[in-house]
Amino acid sequence: MRGKQVVAVASTLALAAAGLGVGAMPAAAAASDQHVIVVGIDGLRFDKIAPANATNLEALIASGYSSTTWLYAAPMSQTLSGPGWATNLTGVWPDKHRVLSNSWGTSSNITQYPDFLSRVEAANPALSTYAAATWAPIIDGSAGSPLITSAVDTRYVSTGDSDTAANVLGQLGKTAAPNASFVHFDDVDEAGHADGAASSEYLAAVAEIDGYVGKIRQAVAKRPTSEQWSIIVTADHGHTDAGGHGGNTPPERSSFIIKTGPGITKTTPTIKPKNVDIAADVLSTFGIPIPAALDGRPLATASTDPFDSMVGSLGSAVDETAIPAATKGWTHAVPSGWSIDNTGMGTGGVTEWRGWSLTDDDFWTRTDPGQGRETNVRARGVFAVADSDEWSDKTHTGLFNSRLVSAPYTVTAGSTATITFGSHYRKEGNETASVLVSFDDGATWTTASTLAGDSTAAIQTVRVAVPAGKTSMRVAWALTNGDNNWYWAVDAPRVG
Repeated sequence: MRGKQVVAVASTLALAAAGLGVGAMPAAAAASDQHVIVVGIDGLRFDKIAPANATNLEALIASGYSSTTWLYAAPMSQTLSGPGWATNLTGVWPDKHRVLSNSWGTSSNITQYPDFLSRVEAANPALSTYAAATWAPIIDGSAGSPLITSAVDTRYVSTGDSDTAANVLGQLGKTAAPNASFVHFDDVDEAGHADGAASSEYLAAVAEIDGYVGKIRQAVAKRPTSEQWSIIVTADHGHTDAGGHGGNTPPERSSFIIKTGPGITKTTPTIKPKNVDIAADVLSTFGIPIPAALDGRPLATASTDPFDSMVGSLGSAVDETAIPAATKGWTHAVPSGWSIDNTGMGTGGVTEWRGWSLTDDDFWTRTDPGQGRETNVRARGVFAVADSDEWSDKTHTGLFNSRLVSAPYTVTAGSTATITFGSHYRKEGNETASVLVSFDDGATWTTASTLAGDSTAAIQTVRVAVPAGKTSMRVAWALTNGDNNWYWAVDAPRVG
């Protein structure tokens, strides 16, 4: 249905229909000199920007914030455009927005988790919003509920990428340009399907879209100096060298985020962002509170995860010989005050997973693709893993029995301490995952919680009564009796 123009002015009715009732609107909404344009390039691989001599994208990278990112894979969702753009636009993962294919019908939760433009409209109707897309389902509802709702001021479905570029340039040439925009280009993805990401045709398509990005940059540069403009560029998925996507290989799961704007200097973050961060970042630009339901956070948010402090300690594979040597992503070292207790741990096995380890997405998901590790989407940066499945892939004796023990947490005697952490657990057989606590520095341990079954891509909360006279508590995550019995990943632990 390309070529169809959709224009809608936000109204109380439209906002309510998008699940963004008028109660979300401030009493005195005001316009803003802030402007954000998110450019979505369908199917673009970050590693193909330089070979394509994409000078405009390279200039954004050279002067701004840039990072590769990782997406999910089945069983959470295939790496397709519907799930990819829904994730970028809503700021939640597919297990929430439920856009799981390129034809999602009425089964999605887009009404519950609307796009960031619709959220901007709901929070401040004085801000103007705009979207243009070459792939019509983003806007026109031809595949299910529109990913960008009718609450948005102006929506345009184009006849092709050149038409998309012309329409957005028309918007940028207006006296009052949109405050928040989303622009979608499709030709790179089409070239990937037709000729593969390793082809000259794919690079030519990247160069073509880079030219449109350059025109957008030029139009922004001509805007009044009183306006503050940010440009974010991202993709919905990658492509294999041969062409195609939807699977769980690194090229298919690859995406990226590039951002330039006021106060941003060249930055390559040590801890990679997530695609769900785009929506949160746009909202934060306009001072809009980020809903608790969102999975993302503003870009460049400082990490408070103790595991992330060990990113410099990650090393190359030892026994996981299928992982490239350049992919450094595991260690048995832990943060100061933490420890790994391998009492009762079997001998031998794969070195990287002998007891608890620290790892990252790139390394861990390469160990054995297709076993659900790719759906550990809520873990960021460095996280802890007890993987009896991979450990047992080399000759060993005994069982997997290992504890990851925290540094002491300060608690209040007679109160309730709340332990929270990201959890990605697949249970099988007699393997057991438990959270234990000690109020006497590890002399005595008490089981606070045992996971009854699979707990994937979840945030776990465990509440513990603090005994009288106790002001210090350690926490241990114990995986026991494992032998080729899947895994447990833990991230961002804290006690409050």
